[in-house]
Amino acid sequence: MWKPDRQSRKPVYEQITDHLEQRIAYGEFPPGSLLPSERKLAEQLGVNRSTVILAFSELRALGIIESRSGSGTRVSQHKWGATPRHTPNWKRYAEGGSFLPNVPFLRRIREALQQNPSLIDFASGELSGDLSPLNEIAALMREHHYASYLGYVDPQGYMPLRQALVAYLDKYRGIQTTESSILITSGSQQSLFLITQCLLSPGDAVAIEDPSYAYSLPMFQSAGLRLFRLPVDHDGMCPDDLHALYKKHRIKMIFTNPNFQNPTGMVLHEERRAKLLEAARELGLPIVEDDPYSLTDYNGLTRPSLKSVDSTGSIIYIGSLSKIAASGLRIGWMVAPNAIVERLADARQQMDFGLSVIPQQVAAQFLSSEHFEPHLDRLRMQLLYKRDLLIEALQKELPDAVQYEIPQGGIHMWCKLIPEIHDAKLLEEAIKHGVVFVPGSVYGSDSGFVRFTFARAKTEDIGPGIARFAKALRTLTP
Repeated sequence: MWKPDRQSRKPVYEQITDHLEQRIAYGEFPPGSLLPSERKLAEQLGVNRSTVILAFSELRALGIIESRSGSGTRVSQHKWGATPRHTPNWKRYAEGGSFLPNVPFLRRIREALQQNPSLIDFASGELSGDLSPLNEIAALMREHHYASYLGYVDPQGYMPLRQALVAYLDKYRGIQTTESSILITSGSQQSLFLITQCLLSPGDAVAIEDPSYAYSLPMFQSAGLRLFRLPVDHDGMCPDDLHALYKKHRIKMIFTNPNFQNPTGMVLHEERRAKLLEAARELGLPIVEDDPYSLTDYNGLTRPSLKSVDSTGSIIYIGSLSKIAASGLRIGWMVAPNAIVERLADARQQMDFGLSVIPQQVAAQFLSSEHFEPHLDRLRMQLLYKRDLLIEALQKELPDAVQYEIPQGGIHMWCKLIPEIHDAKLLEEAIKHGVVFVPGSVYGSDSGFVRFTFARAKTEDIGPGIARFAKALRTLTP
């Protein structure tokens, strides 16, 4: 985001005036559009409100903007030519369409992080730079000649990457598959998007976990799907109500994250795995298994995938490199029956003609290299250390104010607050104190839960971040 240059000889209010005039001239704020309020713009630019008032005064004097009491400040309809012209109602377009925006809490978190990058981030579900294999990937890129061809590749994905994934899935996830049953995507979310858009229809009912990461994704509502929830406790998702849901609502598909579930961090118990698979077989229901965290088990255990014991071909399996290597590679994959892979590859080709070949080449080399296992060992050790720092901070700062179960893998800590605090008030107070988290209601839970993601924050910031959260919580606690 643009900021005024405080070292410049030009006064700050004049810099703001010039910047806004340029944005208006370029059509970013068309005639008649509403500008941010003086207070909000001052917060965004990190200046006093009086400075923005001066800038607005200059623009009003030039006839570029108009202010009316109770209606805010708008770009003038008449400045841009002698005759007023009709301008598209961009606000209506922005609010239209069938694809819904992110939930308000997530938009607020993103806005806060953009405005103040120094916020301690317990919200972003990604690895910090020091957890990613940057040196290993740099070494591979020096050793190998990439991108001998920069045209479109197979819409299913780069063949050597799919071959590498066949070996990876067999070794690490117990899944036996072939290259023709793998679709490369730009991450788990694109896999979910393709499934919801292409394999389901508006009005279809699907079962998700409660709470669930899926609940935070507007793509389900955008696709017109009806969501029915199965509760998650310390043994993972409980499938007991699945038959009743199917009978009452004709469930078409089940979405689950069985290993170190997001947001709770729980692992689906063996007995419940068996019940879930048996119910799916009896009802003829496909299961979408989202499995981003299994290899982060802090004890180095191999948590079995549902797909590895899928004897009837009922499971679509989704994985990615985002939580075990680097989200910026944008490499994910889906294992499904060949007919499904071909259908979704065709749809994805209509969207983007396939992914860039360069990150696919890098990913193929990395998965097959001698660097991969040592990286996983180091990642588990560092995540365990960050988790323990978070627990230590919670015990120190909030000994009687939170309840949680300690996760044995993954990157999330799910906490219940005592007493319950209104989500919106707590998030705003936390932002004022310099820290962000995700309120539990984003994932469909009741108010009074929070998700702390400890992989993104720097090690030295975890303790201070929880201290800031504790101050915010105490501010709102009677």
